Amino acid sequence: MEIKQLITFKTAAENLNFTQTAKILNFAQSSVTAQIKSLESDLGKPLFERLGKRLVLTEAGKQFKIYAEQMIRLNEEAKLLINGVEEQTGSLTIGAQESQCTYRLPPILKEFKSQYPKMRVVFKPAHSDEMAREQLEKGQLDVAFIMDTCRSGESLKIESLVKEELVIVASASHPLIGKSEVLPEDLEHEPLLLTESGCSYRTIFEGLFQTAGIHPLNKIEFGSIEAIKQCVIAGLGIAMLPKMAVETDLKMEKMKELVWKYPSTSVFTQIAWHKDKWMSPPLKAFIEITRKTFKDS
Repeated sequence: MEIKQLITFKTAAENLNFTQTAKILNFAQSSVTAQIKSLESDLGKPLFERLGKRLVLTEAGKQFKIYAEQMIRLNEEAKLLINGVEEQTGSLTIGAQESQCTYRLPPILKEFKSQYPKMRVVFKPAHSDEMAREQLEKGQLDVAFIMDTCRSGESLKIESLVKEELVIVASASHPLIGKSEVLPEDLEHEPLLLTESGCSYRTIFEGLFQTAGIHPLNKIEFGSIEAIKQCVIAGLGIAMLPKMAVETDLKMEKMKELVWKYPSTSVFTQIAWHKDKWMSPPLKAFIEITRKTFKDS
């Protein structure tokens, strides 16, 4: 089992297309096929199967992908350790939600790349905090940004960086804008624009209604905060979002904040990594840059 084969398998498992894998890795397609067959021979089980024209991972392939990613990462870490800090190359895989990628990470990434220009940074979407935690525990991420209440994880190190203000927003012309105080029952029949299930602020928003004994039925789910913002501006519904994501829109009066005095749970942007993770110089630097950026801001 060679590292080259593991990289080929990982790439193929992500693309589910041997032709595309060959193009990405600059191999002949026959070489990709041969490497996968060699791996399957070593493991004694097929890693892929064809269902019509579709290539899919077998159950063994899904399980092996986790180990392949860990072995590739260990190989990169070993090279970094042996080569020393003067020739830092390799990759750093970061999990983050869309709001953090858009509003929190650009200055951190800019500073990190100025210190480690040869490091490849890979962002993986973490649509929920539980997804990010799971990927950290499986070694699929080096570090992750999560937006959650303050709670620990047995296998993870988690640091709170900043308390996030959540606001409930509507279009500038919405009738509830002029109301001195908005309560959960005022929103019972309003269209609610929600992020994906598992997102911390969606959980908080829905929890407020449950506590009040209100059961809104008109819900629309989106995979993008930007889509939610545009729908709020267009008057299609009401949303709870982190203030950092709508601050500019509020200043420009594209949308307005409802006067919401109902108590809600505090949520924090946090940085997390596995407690057993080898802290390479680039990873240490990324965490330290993150701490300093949040402290300065």
